[in-house]
Amino acid sequence: MRELLEAVAAGECSPAEAEAQLSGYVTGEAGRFDAARDTRRGIPEAILAEGKTPEQVASLATTALETTGRALVTRLQDAHVDALEERLEETVPGAMVDRRGTTLLASAADHDRPALEATVAIVTAGTVDGPVADEAALVCVDAGLEVDRLDDVGVAALTRLIDQVERVRAADVAIVAAGREGALPTVVAGLVDTPIIAVPVSSGYGHGGDGEAALAGMLQSCTVLSVVNVDAGFVAGAQATLIARAIDEARTGES
Repeated sequence: MRELLEAVAAGECSPAEAEAQLSGYVTGEAGRFDAARDTRRGIPEAILAEGKTPEQVASLATTALETTGRALVTRLQDAHVDALEERLEETVPGAMVDRRGTTLLASAADHDRPALEATVAIVTAGTVDGPVADEAALVCVDAGLEVDRLDDVGVAALTRLIDQVERVRAADVAIVAAGREGALPTVVAGLVDTPIIAVPVSSGYGHGGDGEAALAGMLQSCTVLSVVNVDAGFVAGAQATLIARAIDEARTGES
């Protein structure tokens, strides 16, 4: 405790970092941030931008950067990004921002990202599935996985998938995102022995639209796979990370 207080007094540790070490979370102007989740669960807390003001998102992301060295923000709109970048210029100079679709990963200049000896294949049926796949990808990037992205290989033209199936086989785990009837994960899982995490996407229209048909189809799959909720790219990326981390530990002999 005394060492921590002395570090704060010397300017070597911010009050937010000290609070995170003492309580596991930090209370800021926009709520509480679970700074200890990565240590406790192996996956950091993501900041859901949807339903929050740009100022709230910027505040929470800044807190995340100050306490964990990075901030993962999902379901962003341009106004959120503008507010966040403005805040980072003021409070976290030199921060690096990786934005993909509606997801953003910001890292402090001195953040030491891990490197796992494992690969995740992220597969999409079509372009509309991209933002959900982006969300999953940034979770995996943050964890230090190698990401192999395969886009637009839906079942409407199986040749597109067959041409790339060896890349899925070579991966340690695969995330497969598809909307409409959600057939792609079932087909992929029937061709490879790679663990498959299926993500239904809220594309499609009419009966069973908004991801309902895709979810039902994946849950009823006759091939072995795991299914997350509709548009749950973060959850898929987190599950893939936990699997990949176990594989990395087995390969490197770490525990």
